[in-house]
Amino acid sequence: MSPLTITHHDTTTGPVLHVTGALDYEHGAALREQVARLALNPGQNLRIVLSGLEFCDSTGITVLLAARQLALAADADLTLTAVPTDTLRILTLVGLDQVFTIRP
Repeated sequence: MSPLTITHHDTTTGPVLHVTGALDYEHGAALREQVARLALNPGQNLRIVLSGLEFCDSTGITVLLAARQLALAADADLTLTAVPTDTLRILTLVGLDQVFTIRP
């Protein structure tokens, strides 16, 4: 498995994070810290692109939930995009597809 890599760029609607590699117990803190450093403004949308995600365990899902909470606390939104099939299946099984905004 590849180590977690996070790239960040800003758009007019808000920050975009591209996540590749393994979002797991060993690497989850890196995404949590990256999200915590973002300056989210009310009305913005934090987009997390997961097209390069190779693996996501329960820690990874917890980190995604924490990112959503940080966005909501800033009166912003969070969207997960390009969620891999395996991760989407897990999110759906536990009902988190009803919690997260998920886009292709």
